[in-house]
Amino acid sequence: MKITPVIQQLRSHAPSFRTVAGGLDWDPTEKSINTPLPAAFVIVVGDDAGESQANVTKQDITDDVDVCVVLANKDERGQAAADRLHDLRAELWRALVGFEPDEQSTPLQYAGGALLLINRDKVVYRYRFFTEFQLGRNSKDEPPETWEERVLDGLPALEGLDVNYDFIGPLNDKNLSESGPDGRIEFQTREDLPQ
Repeated sequence: MKITPVIQQLRSHAPSFRTVAGGLDWDPTEKSINTPLPAAFVIVVGDDAGESQANVTKQDITDDVDVCVVLANKDERGQAAADRLHDLRAELWRALVGFEPDEQSTPLQYAGGALLLINRDKVVYRYRFFTEFQLGRNSKDEPPETWEERVLDGLPALEGLDVNYDFIGPLNDKNLSESGPDGRIEFQTREDLPQ
């Protein structure tokens, strides 16, 4: 998922954060932080793919993002920060849980949180959110999303079926085979498919 819609949502609906930005990984983002606090940084975490469904390439994908909340630390234990984090978590839920970052994805859900860093200056706590979408289209009207769909789009339309019947018995020719099928076509049919 793109993180820009999530950042814009937080800027509009999480007023406690003086800074809202994003990054691809926490380590370089943390080194570049020199902003007013409290701050929220939306970080790309990754995605997980489910197994392919049926006999086609169609998978459920889960996209994860972290919202890393940075607070000034007033005591080494982080007691004051713990209470503030509780309030900020509720604000994040109100802003993000149920928010749809794009039209292909399900609404964001909350996955949990964990402490990333505590020192004399600051506390960083990450809150993980996820959304799900399907890789692989649902109808031929949609553009292809996988190589398999591109290949199938290149095939000619199926206009009909020619079926040859070779019976096992009782029309089996005992001179050709003791039991059928004997390799002799007893009759043929043609089924034209509507286009």
